[in-house]
This record gives sequence, C-alpha cells and structure tokens, in this order.
Amino acid sequence: MADAKAQPVRPLSPHLQIYRWTWTMAMSIFHRATGSALYAGTLLVAIWLLSMASGPEAYDRAAWFFGSPIGLLILFGYTWALMHHMLGGVRHLTWDLGHGFEPGTRMMMARLTLILSPVLTILIWIVAYVMR
Repeated sequence: MADAKAQPVRPLSPHLQIYRWTWTMAMSIFHRATGSALYAGTLLVAIWLLSMASGPEAYDRAAWFFGSPIGLLILFGYTWALMHHMLGGVRHLTWDLGHGFEPGTRMMMARLTLILSPVLTILIWIVAYVMR
C-alpha cells in the first residue's frame, strides 16, 4: 500500500541544463550585470564630484586617475554599461506597453541591444573627444 502512494522524485522546476540559451536570456543577464556595475561606476562619479568640491589638489588627483589609461578604460566600461542598461530598459518599457512579444521582434530587440550599446558608446566618446 505504501508503494502505491509513493510519488516519483522529480525536480521542482527545470534546471539550466534543460533550457537552451537564447538572446533574450543572455540580454536579461547582461541587463542585471550592467545594473550592478553601474553602482560602482556611480560611486566613482560621486568621488569625482567630491574631489571638485574638495579643492584643486583633490581634483588634480581625480583628474590624473580618470585621465590615466586605467581610468579611461573604467570610464569607457561605465559608458558601455550605461548604454547597454539604458537600451535594455527601453526594451523592457516596450514590453510593458504590450509591444514586441513576437518571437522575431524579441530576438531583434535583444540583438539590437547588444549591437547598439557599443555603437552608442563609441559615438559618445568620439563626440566627447571632438568637443574637448
């Protein structure tokens, strides 16, 4: 009688081994990662603003750091994370408005997020360099 009531042991939910990676899944993970990276980048922006308020010596140190190759690389990465997160937010806003749920549209929007984020980043840096 006890054998008749025994339920087969099954997982409670599908695991990553069952799912096939898709563009939308990858962009969702990137969106979360860039959101986390923006916390650290925003802390650097706050440090830069505090250095301006603290006087010329503090600002010179911050300007030296952000003008160094490592600082420029960090700023470039911050710009990319900001653009990628913004485009992901636009994608989610489009979904919130009830549009873009068709499979082809979802995939196109995910791909455009990945393609346009470095393009926008490079354009921003070119404009900043030209205006400098």
